[in-house]
Amino acid sequence: MPELPDLEVFSRNLTAKLKGAVLRTVVLNKAAKANSPAKSFQQLRGQKLKKVYREGKELRFAFTKDILGMHLMLHGKLYWLEDKPAPHTLLQLEFDKGSLGLADFQGQARLSLNPEESDVPDALSPAVNAGFWKNLVNSKATIKNLLLDQKQIRGIGNAYADEILWEARISPFSIANRIPPAAIKKLAAATRKVLNNAIKQVAKRSPDIIGGELRDFLSIHNAKQKLSPAGAPIHQKMAGGRKTYYTDEQEMYGK
Repeated sequence: MPELPDLEVFSRNLTAKLKGAVLRTVVLNKAAKANSPAKSFQQLRGQKLKKVYREGKELRFAFTKDILGMHLMLHGKLYWLEDKPAPHTLLQLEFDKGSLGLADFQGQARLSLNPEESDVPDALSPAVNAGFWKNLVNSKATIKNLLLDQKQIRGIGNAYADEILWEARISPFSIANRIPPAAIKKLAAATRKVLNNAIKQVAKRSPDIIGGELRDFLSIHNAKQKLSPAGAPIHQKMAGGRKTYYTDEQEMYGK
């Protein structure tokens, strides 16, 4: 699943290519999941694209009057439509500057017309400050589950939760309200450091990327990686239906 760093780079590249372009045609597959009837999306036709930006785990296409929201889910992938649509294409957007397709073989990608704004802060928002972290960890949930909870903090997915917690040296299975203030301070710093560095790495390794995901530079959330950068064995454990990567370098709180 594309996560915050991937989506941030996608949005920048899409804006660079399509800013100011007029949307000529909208083709929405009847199997596409959307918050409005397919015919409603036709109102986007003729509108100029102002920018593409990221909201949590979603992309938002801001047109002159309306906004198109796009959640890629696990396997949704954007691509430049140069000839016939790729298999399992759910949406085609044909601009006067190029055409864009959204494919998903599972058909789980979600589309929305004028999605509601969320009051949950994004992981890289200035609102995610010391006061935010203090309130967030006032919970008996495990710290990884809190980082993944989009109703608490938006944008962090499974891979980057593992990376952030390793950077902060906190076990993903720690109970949030048992983590001491000094460790929470490290967690706050690690969140910004890991996400901002990943944005730079994705942009550097694939400057024109608009779909898929890059993970080969991650420190521990990498199936091919056996040791952490510090030389500790990387463990894997299924928890909550997802695979968690961690090492013995990370301290457990609330054991």
